[in-house]
Amino acid sequence: MIDPEADRPIYRQLADLIRDQIKRGELPPGQRIPVEVDYMLQYDISRDSVRRAIAILRGEGLIITERRGSYVRSPADRSVVPVKRGRITARIPTEPERRKLRLGEGVPILVIEREGRDAEILPGDRTVILIGPD
Repeated sequence: MIDPEADRPIYRQLADLIRDQIKRGELPPGQRIPVEVDYMLQYDISRDSVRRAIAILRGEGLIITERRGSYVRSPADRSVVPVKRGRITARIPTEPERRKLRLGEGVPILVIEREGRDAEILPGDRTVILIGPD
């Protein structure tokens, strides 16, 4: 339930509710989540609160938004990348990088720079870095 009298903002309460539904499997991977108006009517809240809640979940990588709506993101297999030496940084991708890697909005990329090699750009939500001994 959403409590308008609570100390926690309404949009964060809604994000918590949707996140819990995803974790419990009530909203399974690939399923479209209800449209803004449905949440507005169900919880008697503003469109802005719904949009802010969706933005939080998109930033967490739990949902993706396309032209036809927002969907629960399917869990992807993770790739393990061994790194013995080099530099690893994380950043938000450019739009072309986001499209190429099929990343949801707000999902970072990992940039691995190793001596004598071109930088590797990998999806931050699907990559495990295995740091080996020198």
